[in-house]
Amino acid sequence: MYKSFLIKYGEIAIKGKNRYLFEEALVRQIRYALHPVEGEFEVRRLQGRIYVDALSDYSYDEVMEALSRVFGIVGICPVVLVEDEGFARLSEDVIAYLDQAYPDKNVTFKVNARRARKNYPMDSMELNAALGEKILDAFPQMRVDVHNPDIRLCVEIRESINIYSKEIKGPGGMPVGTGGKAMLLLSGGIDSPVAGYMVAKRGVAVDAVYFHAPPYTSERAKRKVVELAEILSRYAGPVRLHIVNFTDIQLSIYEKCPHGELTIIMRRYMMRIAEKFARQDQCLGLVTGESIGQVASQTMQSLAATNAVCSMPVYRPLIGFDKQEIIAISERIKAYETSILPYEDCCTIFVAKHPVTKPNLSVIERSEEKLRDTMDEMVATAIATAETIYVTADGTTE
Repeated sequence: MYKSFLIKYGEIAIKGKNRYLFEEALVRQIRYALHPVEGEFEVRRLQGRIYVDALSDYSYDEVMEALSRVFGIVGICPVVLVEDEGFARLSEDVIAYLDQAYPDKNVTFKVNARRARKNYPMDSMELNAALGEKILDAFPQMRVDVHNPDIRLCVEIRESINIYSKEIKGPGGMPVGTGGKAMLLLSGGIDSPVAGYMVAKRGVAVDAVYFHAPPYTSERAKRKVVELAEILSRYAGPVRLHIVNFTDIQLSIYEKCPHGELTIIMRRYMMRIAEKFARQDQCLGLVTGESIGQVASQTMQSLAATNAVCSMPVYRPLIGFDKQEIIAISERIKAYETSILPYEDCCTIFVAKHPVTKPNLSVIERSEEKLRDTMDEMVATAIATAETIYVTADGTTE
């Protein structure tokens, strides 16, 4: 029945003279989301509206699933577009639409007409009354309810007349790419993919860096992170994933530094390396999945010690979330089952038995002096030998 979908957006509408830039970004993201979906689609902007037109057979459920992942969309309306051939033909089209869309006619309805094209001979109130009368004549069992109807029939008089009555909720937010780009520290856990999702919802494109520690972490652990990047890319667009061999750096820290400081010092070197890749990829900041007090390395003092090595801003979209709130989002974006696969990452392998929870920055910096002779060369080697793959929504990597 539906050959077109009307896409509704929220915040974009208040962007003034820059609105078209946000609309174009939203169109790009819709095309990206529909790319893996079988069928041919056209996405177009017209008179302050965005439409997705199906040019071939398609799966309604697949299209809905794809569009429901596009940030910037607040509503998806399956719509029937008809030409303006006079009120008599319009009323026939409306009755045919209701007859097909709602087999059960024992329902209440309200007509909500909008005359965007002012040369139409009837105004909105006249259309409401006239169409309502025609509907009652065609379906006597239907009843009008202007306050809480079962069916809210929308008729918009535009270049083509839009007829729709269903609106599927979108994810909201801003189109990816309109808020710059950031580098996500992506681990194999629950938190970091959710952090990437949250910052992407505000229009930020995401690249990622993963710290791999063979042979202490397996190829299965690496594959798990790639799968998480694939899940994230369904929402955030293509993700450039840098896989860094962190083994030598971790072993050096383990051998030369106090074990209670292992996690903090390790995190500080991760941030240094992530910042190098962020500058290389023209990112404007780093993103982590940290939340205050969740573990020893995420106390206020620990986060301050970690931040001290960065000159870029560090964004922590989950900073005030508790674990259950994070898990709920992880489940919603279908990352949770992958995140809990039992493959250790490099952080958990080298965790201290009694980690310091309130590190003193001066003490941490003195401990790092023991690494000065060799660490610069190891960091340079880790960056130079990193593997970079390109992860897209259809799960392909290059």
